[in-house]
Amino acid sequence: MARRTEQPDPDSLDFRSAWDGIAHSRIFAPMVEDSWRQRGADYRFTEGGLPGIAQVNEDGVIRLTRHRRLDADEWHWVLAHCLLHLGFGHTRPDALPDDAARAAACVAVARFQREVKLGRPPVPVPDTLPTADEAALAERWRHTGVPAELAACGAATPDVTPLRDDCAPGRGHGVDWAQRFALGLTEAATVGVEMAGGARATEFGSGPHRTEYDLAFSWFLQHYPLLGGVAAGFTLVDDRELAREQDIAIAAVSAEAGEIYVNPVRRLSEPEWRFVLAHEMLHAALRHADRAGHRDPYLWNVACDYVINGWLIEMGVGVMPDGTLYDPALTDAAASAETVYDRIAGDLRRMRKLATLRGRGLGDMLGEPPVWAGRRAGGVDLDEYCRRALLTGHAYHLSTGRGLLPAGLEQEIRVLEQPPLPWDVRLARWFEEHVPGAEPVRSYARPSRRQASTPDIPRPGWHRPDEPVRRATFGVVVDTSGSMSTTLMGKALGAIASYATARDVPAARVVFCDAAAYDAGYLPVDEIAGRVRVRGRGGTVLQPAITLLERAPDFPPDGPILVITDGQCDVLRVRRAHAYLMPRGARLPFTPRGEVFSLR
Repeated sequence: MARRTEQPDPDSLDFRSAWDGIAHSRIFAPMVEDSWRQRGADYRFTEGGLPGIAQVNEDGVIRLTRHRRLDADEWHWVLAHCLLHLGFGHTRPDALPDDAARAAACVAVARFQREVKLGRPPVPVPDTLPTADEAALAERWRHTGVPAELAACGAATPDVTPLRDDCAPGRGHGVDWAQRFALGLTEAATVGVEMAGGARATEFGSGPHRTEYDLAFSWFLQHYPLLGGVAAGFTLVDDRELAREQDIAIAAVSAEAGEIYVNPVRRLSEPEWRFVLAHEMLHAALRHADRAGHRDPYLWNVACDYVINGWLIEMGVGVMPDGTLYDPALTDAAASAETVYDRIAGDLRRMRKLATLRGRGLGDMLGEPPVWAGRRAGGVDLDEYCRRALLTGHAYHLSTGRGLLPAGLEQEIRVLEQPPLPWDVRLARWFEEHVPGAEPVRSYARPSRRQASTPDIPRPGWHRPDEPVRRATFGVVVDTSGSMSTTLMGKALGAIASYATARDVPAARVVFCDAAAYDAGYLPVDEIAGRVRVRGRGGTVLQPAITLLERAPDFPPDGPILVITDGQCDVLRVRRAHAYLMPRGARLPFTPRGEVFSLR
């Protein structure tokens, strides 16, 4: 007669499956695995009766009853509930002095399980759980009593035993369960972020290979708070074709687009990529592209490179790649980019042969966003973001005792606390200074609007005099060459019209000019804003328009002139008050005497 094969107990199989799932989960693995100096939590089945399904004590011993048959999801909930009590510190002596504290602890654990979706509860748990802190719940329930529907949220009543099992130390005696639980949470959060970002295909898979520059970029986010906030606002772009088209040898940055471009073909170590990425982030955070002014863009880029590289070497951030600009004579403790520029401007022939991280003769600070650059969503002002991120990182760097910073970098960061005024505010002040508005006067001949409220008290009203007075005006020279964009002209003319209206200017003298000057005469300010018909679109010679305004008999001899251009023009000679409105990053071919407003 054949022997009958003994079938395994289905309940035991479900329990084993649940325990294996717990042991291999990211959250609970540090609490149960044996690869520690002190062993983790364990379970024991008991034949005797328990108040409920399971109990856990401070040694990490989970006692289970054999009198309840649960499926795998329910066992998973029970085991996770007990381990969470350990991680939350509920098993410490005197942690739960009474039934109210025990019930509040079980509610806190059940809330966490519901949020993280750890199994299915085998005990009745209400759909809505209290959101108050467990200490506040315990204090409230000591006076009002534990609600009946919340008294059985745990795996037993009670399910936490503060005494060691059988009065003998268990395998987990003396373990810091809260620390292990924190490590598990950190690991689970890291894996979740990597899966969301595509760096890991599955929870336990290694995912695609991460490049050295990816690892260097992540290092700033995790370990270097001074630039971590700045790095969080930028996107790393590693397109080989773009690097070839734009001649990017190693890296470049576009502060306007919020992107750092790296050449994936270039082989550098992770410390070298840290140096390169920190270099580009400091370019953007310290607004080097905006501070060029009338200086030569490439020489200004070289001067900024010398200063930044000296700072990074002094701070020990990464390793400087070969061929990078560095000269100890130019990077003393308090050197600034402006000072270095003045030193190197006298040797143009040698400086033109130097190479930035982008390449020889090319600056790694890209002015206008490239055509491929992604635009930032939500209207985020990247300058404002970088300023706040660098100031916050600087404060955290000092408060945590991470060491001193170079004096020059300290001064640059301090300057960011008082950012320059926006271009439109500066333009408004220019109008206030050079285009005076008609001043109203007070007169008893016209009573105030408040006169009716006080009939016995005379109140003069504000009004402009009826006698003829000279009204202020100004001239506008608009570059209508083919290189000028309609967006730039529209933004500039709109700003001029709005400020002219605020100063009560009735009309302005407008001259369009490219290869020749086209006098549009005096135009009402509302027409300047939106109904101007632009003529020309030929070459760029603006001096005839300036001469036309200066010699016009109907234009005041002290009338100021605003010139709207992209900088690709001839050398101008203006003999009266004037200013220039230009796109950000543009540069005039001469040293301007009037103010320059960079449109954003």
